[in-house]
Amino acid sequence: MIDRATVERIKEAANIVDVVSEFVTLRKSGANYKGLCPFHNEKTPSFYVSPARGTCHCFGCGKGGSPITFIMEHEQMTYPEALRWLANKYHIEIHERELTNQEREEQSQRESMFIVNEWAASYFEDLLHHPADGNDIGMQYFRSRGFRDDIILKFRLGYDLPNRLVLAPTALQKGYKEEFLVKTGICYKNEHGELIDRYAGRVTFPWIGVNGKVVGFTARVLDSRTKGVNQKYVNSPDSDLFHKDHELYGIYQAKKAIAREDRVYMVEGQADVIALHQCGIENVVANSGTALSLHQIHMLHRFSSNITLIYDGDAAGIHAALRGTDMLLSEGMNLNVLLLPGGQDPDEFARSHTATDFRQYIEEHQVDFIQFKTNLMLKNERDPKKRAEAINSIVQSISVVPNQILRDTYIHDCAQR
Repeated sequence: MIDRATVERIKEAANIVDVVSEFVTLRKSGANYKGLCPFHNEKTPSFYVSPARGTCHCFGCGKGGSPITFIMEHEQMTYPEALRWLANKYHIEIHERELTNQEREEQSQRESMFIVNEWAASYFEDLLHHPADGNDIGMQYFRSRGFRDDIILKFRLGYDLPNRLVLAPTALQKGYKEEFLVKTGICYKNEHGELIDRYAGRVTFPWIGVNGKVVGFTARVLDSRTKGVNQKYVNSPDSDLFHKDHELYGIYQAKKAIAREDRVYMVEGQADVIALHQCGIENVVANSGTALSLHQIHMLHRFSSNITLIYDGDAAGIHAALRGTDMLLSEGMNLNVLLLPGGQDPDEFARSHTATDFRQYIEEHQVDFIQFKTNLMLKNERDPKKRAEAINSIVQSISVVPNQILRDTYIHDCAQR
């Protein structure tokens, strides 16, 4: 916990013009400064910064505030994270309460694991872009998926050599400890005590947490080797850093766009996220095939209350669209569903449409979740028992909606149906 004296020093040092200028081009306007608002799209500057008051304000969207609130909003940070950002900018040493020996040890272990994950991500990136194997095999796979170079760099995609005994000696030689190679799950030990590379011969997708640190990896076997391979995807095992049901793939790359658009699109897989970014839609994340957890929902709620689930229109996509939705509704999220035509997944659909076309399709075809569920479960259902079961399921979903007016509206609409 940052002590009060340090917080006051940060507040005194933070210059609003200096801070906003890191992100917005400002021009002098009398005693103030003005520029294009970073929180919404505009052509005429309506974002004003007042050095005298130490505040900023947009007369278009109403956002603004102190240097701390500006950083919180723009960088999608919590209050402590914004304080640390400003402290780093102004070279202010942060004083916190004394940690216990156990807390200090746990903090040190976590930091060491983050450092090892960062090294591994860079190692896989380097292999992808430089040696012959990386370019000929790993890059060829990404090219076959239609991924551009800028997108490959944006998501820090990589490649791991097929030899399972190369990574560990390379890491140890550079001074990284065996303990943390195992704790992060990058390596595991076989019955002979050898360190084995978990991701060998696969392309790698780093999971980057909301704070920008690498928390884990997904590694995919290459298309030519999928026949007879039991695991197409290998994920980092559960660890102090990585809990798959706590993370959302693409959240770091998407958080600013989610806040700006005030909507998040949820898809199933990493390739879907990357394809939508390449198409020009950046406010998208993936839950990677798991039911949404409270941790993930709370993370999204920091940036927006509006979520659209985008899945392919086959049976599996419809099933995925129904999972975990009551939890979203109970947390006050405004939930829509979009099923894509012809059994296409978001990756396929994005590659054949521009961002404008995709957004237009979403606007025209997304459906409120309760309406979607009602249409789906009561469509052509004549059996009284099955209709009763369907109605019971619909009422259960409506019952968790916290907003009483919205809940009453759903009940009225469904009663008419």
